[in-house]
Amino acid sequence: MAFHPPPEVPLARSSLIPRKLLFGNPHAYGAELSPDGQWLTWLAPVDGVINIWIAPTDDPRAAEPLTRTTGRPITWQDWTKDGRFVLFVNDENGDENHHVFAVDPRTGATRDLTPIKGISAQIEMLSRQVPGKIVVGLNDRDARWHDLHTIDLETGERELLWQNTQGFASIGLDWQMRPRHARSTAADGGTRFWRIEGQEVHHWMDVDHIDGWLTWPLLFHSDNRRLLMKSCVGRNTAAFSWIDLESGAETVVAEHPRFDIQSALVHPISFDVEAVSVAGPRMAWSHITAQVEADFARIEWTLPGFEFGIASRSDDDRRWIITAHKAEQAATSFLYDRDTGTITELFRARPELDAYSLAPMQAVETKSRDGLDLLSYLTLPASVEGERPEKPLPMVLLVHGGPWGRDVYSYRGDHQWLADRGYAVLSVNYRGSTGFGKAFVAASEKQHAAKMHDDLIDMVHWAIREGIADPARIAIHGGSYGGYASFVGATFTPDVFCCSVPVVGITNLQTLLESMPPYWAGFAEFMYRSYGDPRTEEGRALLAERSPIHKVDRITRPMLIFHGANDVRCKVAESDTIVAAMQAKGIPVTYVVYPDEGHGFHKPGNRIAYIAMAEAFFAQHLGGAFEPFGDDLEGSSHEIRAGAEIFDLAEQPV
Repeated sequence: MAFHPPPEVPLARSSLIPRKLLFGNPHAYGAELSPDGQWLTWLAPVDGVINIWIAPTDDPRAAEPLTRTTGRPITWQDWTKDGRFVLFVNDENGDENHHVFAVDPRTGATRDLTPIKGISAQIEMLSRQVPGKIVVGLNDRDARWHDLHTIDLETGERELLWQNTQGFASIGLDWQMRPRHARSTAADGGTRFWRIEGQEVHHWMDVDHIDGWLTWPLLFHSDNRRLLMKSCVGRNTAAFSWIDLESGAETVVAEHPRFDIQSALVHPISFDVEAVSVAGPRMAWSHITAQVEADFARIEWTLPGFEFGIASRSDDDRRWIITAHKAEQAATSFLYDRDTGTITELFRARPELDAYSLAPMQAVETKSRDGLDLLSYLTLPASVEGERPEKPLPMVLLVHGGPWGRDVYSYRGDHQWLADRGYAVLSVNYRGSTGFGKAFVAASEKQHAAKMHDDLIDMVHWAIREGIADPARIAIHGGSYGGYASFVGATFTPDVFCCSVPVVGITNLQTLLESMPPYWAGFAEFMYRSYGDPRTEEGRALLAERSPIHKVDRITRPMLIFHGANDVRCKVAESDTIVAAMQAKGIPVTYVVYPDEGHGFHKPGNRIAYIAMAEAFFAQHLGGAFEPFGDDLEGSSHEIRAGAEIFDLAEQPV
């Protein structure tokens, strides 16, 4: 089987962008260079399942599959630091009990390095200073805590490095694979940091609840003495600093007055910081050192209008993999030769979309009702000229998960899909979203279904005032916390949205907190501080007040609910219970469960079926265009457990 170059796509297009081009398997993505720069690996389909491919860097068209898994897709891969193996992690059915696998790039032989049933393995360290080993966290001794083990990559031999009897949420290592610092949660939801010296543990510092979310040790310098730290202690936004662990001296590398520093580009050997990224309305690079200044200038000149990152670098730093995108183009991978200055396109994630007119994305900056700065992103159908439609459109409010995540300017298949069907699409960074400083996160404490939801409603009203949204045709849709927000929209503000589509959402905040995965134990106090404490009467009362399950009788508009049966974060019972309550009250509901998925739908057949059913639902209640089902439900495991009759419109024309 050979890797095919992007197809030659005709310029003619049908009336709609096919769902499978937006949400089916990507053509290729996730390129990584071997340490010597001579080989490329990336992710692409093999018989319909995402696998790892390999090719000489100088001849990508000579690629062959390195793996041939047939179950769940591989979503991450990277080389070991000695270049002997390629690693990936995977679970079986969405239960997040990941195992770590090593593949020999010469033979394709694949080994499970963590063959223990019922565990969740985490790769903790790959180091050029100890190239023949990796460090893996395993929770086989105690499901709540991960002990650290070294694994010899040649033999698979595993040796205990640190037994986590202290209950640390995370343990940091230097490049010699020595535990050097750790993190635990304080009783008030704040964070305690610890210094590790050999087998001795010493208290380092405490930070409060909000500082703890934005304060993290990142990585050591190659000297194993200085630690790169992301921290908002003493400031509102998170800065990057070097901390000398011997003297305690702090040297600030980069900070921004409004936005958190997002990420750092570090040298592959020394780990000197060469550039940092800041995500405001658009992502920008700053603190660009002289060593890479010319490179960044060349990339920006070659790829105007694109946002880009450096995904991989050879050890000699002569070859880089650049990943670039913009709203109208999905991720594209390039090989950059620093000696010649040439930037060569390797592949696009979705080259078939080149035949279609994709929609631009607008950054919108407004104020909440209590004066907070809100940054949102708006996509209108590609046919709309300018920043506003001629008349109000039906709109879908897409709510991001987390809630401690954020929306950014980017190519988004969901925005393009909905805009192509004739909808305005709005994504809001409500309070609690990260990237905007700790005060913005602090403003979300115990504000679920309250001020956090107010931010969403404020932006809906903004879209109505601006002539963007038809107030009678606005839907709310999202996954995880976005699923919770969709349930909240249907119960707390039932007159705002004409329909809702929650995905792997939360309906009962108390059961959410009482059924967290055991290895979230180090995160529990933070969750209690953020949502409400289920161990106290006051906390239980607050959680009940903010839970959609207790307001089912307010639901008056159609609802389509999706869930994965193996979800360990937001258990399927979250959706089961509200469906049962709605049925008991005679409230119509459609409910779809995937027995082989977890917190999201990763198998392409399942993903396409979910999109197809959601699209049919939106068409029925918002009036947009709809691509008939065709065979898009046939490769899916879904079970429609309630309300199947709504999909009778499947064969209606577009």
